[in-house]
Amino acid sequence: MNTDRPPFPPFTLETATKKVRMAEDAWNLKNPEKVSLAYTSDSEWRNRGEIFSGREAIVEFLQRKWRRELDYRLIKEIWAFHENRIAVRFAYEWHDDSNNWFRSYGNENWEFSAQGLMQRRIASINDIPIELQSRKFLWITPERPADYPGLSELGL
Repeated sequence: MNTDRPPFPPFTLETATKKVRMAEDAWNLKNPEKVSLAYTSDSEWRNRGEIFSGREAIVEFLQRKWRRELDYRLIKEIWAFHENRIAVRFAYEWHDDSNNWFRSYGNENWEFSAQGLMQRRIASINDIPIELQSRKFLWITPERPADYPGLSELGL
């Protein structure tokens, strides 16, 4: 069940930036089933040390992720793009069930089908413990408000 998901490749700066923000907004909603629909049915993922493919595996991965990473808040920023590929840097803040806070930094490489669905996602991520008072992702709504600073503006 692949449906079109604009914007479509080849990307321009405007359409690639829009694609990145759409992904950020979807992940901040923390709805694994909805997020999985942005990927091809056979999408290939590498996330940290895990390698898997398919929407069912994506849903299972995200369910596990967001059970562990509480109060998750994410910001993504475009790094580069070319034809059907986008490179992204990101950071997100979360805490575990013992209220230990972390900021996770990473890079993603995305490859899209002609229908605008992500067919490959390769992510490298590092977790850094932070103190509660060091948090920077403090918006209330699930999605980051349009006027909330991005990674560069926050000095990240």
